[in-house]
Amino acid sequence: MGASRVPFTECKRERSDRVAHHWRILSVQGRRAVRHVVVDTNYWKSFVHARLNVAMGDKGRLSLFGRSTQEHRMFAEHLTAEYRVRTEGRGRALDEWKVRAGKPDNHWLDCLVGCAVAASVQGAALLEKGSGQTRGGRPLKLSEVLKRRCRSRWTTTKRKL
Repeated sequence: MGASRVPFTECKRERSDRVAHHWRILSVQGRRAVRHVVVDTNYWKSFVHARLNVAMGDKGRLSLFGRSTQEHRMFAEHLTAEYRVRTEGRGRALDEWKVRAGKPDNHWLDCLVGCAVAASVQGAALLEKGSGQTRGGRPLKLSEVLKRRCRSRWTTTKRKL
């Protein structure tokens, strides 16, 4: 999805397509149709790199364990195997990602981007201020989130009966 092409959000879609945050699941038809996710990779690569650039301890940070630079050296090489080029077209500007000469191994970048998209497909999102996902200024524990979900599903199920 380059700047000169139609924006991802404006691409033609079928009624049964599931469309969300820079990804879509196309409706499948026919005997051999395979369900898959179509992704705006330029957006998601920028998203992942932005998460890595958030200060340690701040919301939205993607970080790796440990302090040794050697532990994640190959992973870091894959994440930096591409570079962004700011391009403009059709009245908008965006980052397009290009592979660096002599650094063709970007598989782990692609995998990390795929994991971010998969998390989004499953409903994960960055918390917005005032979204109700915190209590008393602190993040909710997973157990609290699950309790809320169970209560809301129970209420919904109860109403249907």
